[in-house]
Amino acid sequence: MRTETIAMPRKPMFTVTERALARRINRRLRPDGSTLKKCSRRSRWWRDLGDYYTVDDNNNIVDLDVDVEALGREMKAIGLCERVSDPD
Repeated sequence: MRTETIAMPRKPMFTVTERALARRINRRLRPDGSTLKKCSRRSRWWRDLGDYYTVDDNNNIVDLDVDVEALGREMKAIGLCERVSDPD
C-alpha cells in the first residue's frame, strides 16, 4: 500500500499598508484612551520618538518607537494571512 503526501495549499498573503494597520490599531486603542501617532522623519523629535509612538488622553507619551506590525499582531488587528507592505 502506497501512501502519498498531499501538499496543503498555502493561504494567500494579503497586503495591508502601514497606514491601514495604524487605523486598525487606533480603533482598538480608542476605548483605553490611547492613540498611535506617526512622527515625520523631518521632525526634530524623530530620533527620540521613532516612526510611531503612543500617547494617552492628555498627550503624555506612553511608548516610544513602536513596532506597528508587532503591536498589530499582539492586538489581533492583523490576521495570520496578512502582511504589512513596506513603507516605500
